[in-house]
Amino acid sequence: MKLTEELLALLRQPSICYIATSMADGSPQLTQTWVDTDGEHVLINSVQGNVKIKNIERDPRVAVAISTLDNPSRYHQVRGRVTAVTMDGAVEHIEMLAQKYLGRPYPWYGGRDQVRVIIMIEPEHVTSIG
Repeated sequence: MKLTEELLALLRQPSICYIATSMADGSPQLTQTWVDTDGEHVLINSVQGNVKIKNIERDPRVAVAISTLDNPSRYHQVRGRVTAVTMDGAVEHIEMLAQKYLGRPYPWYGGRDQVRVIIMIEPEHVTSIG
């Protein structure tokens, strides 16, 4: 499924994003995160070993909800599968996201020894609300 131009524009700006994964017992796990796109996938940057990464390794099905800062009741939902979790370019990606969201270099909240990863989500179903 292709991402719409409206959704691509939203992914390229500092938008509000939540990613939902499934815990081992089937219960939902939700994380607010920064978001990006390569034009084909939804991209999320995370830290290796985080709960959402462990959940994705077990079950690659995820959902994300993305909205603008000025109108969070209008949002896009993307359901899909994680096709890759990669360290390739992840440090540069978090620095780019920090510039997008903070306007400055990434503050490395957990320390520079963290292993950053990029989560690539292939969209399977997209809806728009509001």
